[in-house]
Amino acid sequence: MNFGDLDWRILDRLRSTFLQEKFGSAAYWQSHRDLAQYHATFGERIGWKWDAVLAELASLGWTPPAGTDSLIDWGCGSGIAANRVLAAFPNLRQAGFNDSSPLAIEFAIQQTRRLHPQVETRTFASNNAEGALLVLSHVWNELSNEQRVDLLKLASTASAILWVEPGTHETSRDLQTVRDHFREAFDIIAPCTHQAACGLLATGMERHWCHHFAAPPPDVFTSSDWSRFAARAGIDLRSLPYSFLVAQRRTPGAAPRPDNGWERLLGRARISKPYARILSCGPCGVCDTEVPKRHLPDWFKIFKNEEEPRRLRWTRDGDRATSIESPDS
Repeated sequence: MNFGDLDWRILDRLRSTFLQEKFGSAAYWQSHRDLAQYHATFGERIGWKWDAVLAELASLGWTPPAGTDSLIDWGCGSGIAANRVLAAFPNLRQAGFNDSSPLAIEFAIQQTRRLHPQVETRTFASNNAEGALLVLSHVWNELSNEQRVDLLKLASTASAILWVEPGTHETSRDLQTVRDHFREAFDIIAPCTHQAACGLLATGMERHWCHHFAAPPPDVFTSSDWSRFAARAGIDLRSLPYSFLVAQRRTPGAAPRPDNGWERLLGRARISKPYARILSCGPCGVCDTEVPKRHLPDWFKIFKNEEEPRRLRWTRDGDRATSIESPDS
């Protein structure tokens, strides 16, 4: 879509709906034009979050389990998530779409046929995702408690789950609880580096949450179209917080996936003049680590410039880092 064709009457209405969190109804999709306007703007920003998650999975060397050739995009909206996942995993040959809005399903299928003509598309209307990769994107806040229970039942049947949500405190902590719900039958692939109970759900950790930040493509910051869109929509193009969960069904009788010894950075570093403080989570729980500028100047600069690696391994003296390594740096 040409940004000159944006319909701000539609975008303002959608933006107002999102800000007021008045979800749970198909009513906010009134036409294919609504979906097209959303897909090119707000939906593309969600796509950047998926790009970050899929890049992390690539760095881990993860692909869908053997024998998984189908994807289910549940609560598909315009299909932005499914199409990012299909591009990342070309062995997926089928895609099913579910949404409370028939308009959204139709739009998502049309987008997928255009971008991935080799993929067989269909409407998904089952309560069983056996053998499929279940894709969930920004759905949790739209569901009643009863619908959430039903979704977790569906997810429990999938071969793997890719789930992205906004990086808000409440939603992220809900997703942490979901993560612990699944860890008996699923291996947690990301963002966690371990299979133990979530350290952020421990007593005393209530103010913290597992969230991360996606970077838009570099050309977005030199695009006059995106600059005008951001100013008109009142959004910060740099700020893309998200939370996510990737889990893979464990083979019956198999041991849980071993911890890899790394810790996962949470949020962003807190910078002061003499040091950066880093919140991270690993097999031993949640740690708050000081990175002194004087002794680790290169790492201090990395954190100050918001170039944080995803995974870290530390040598510490108390809560102060004396050395750091990362496979992402």
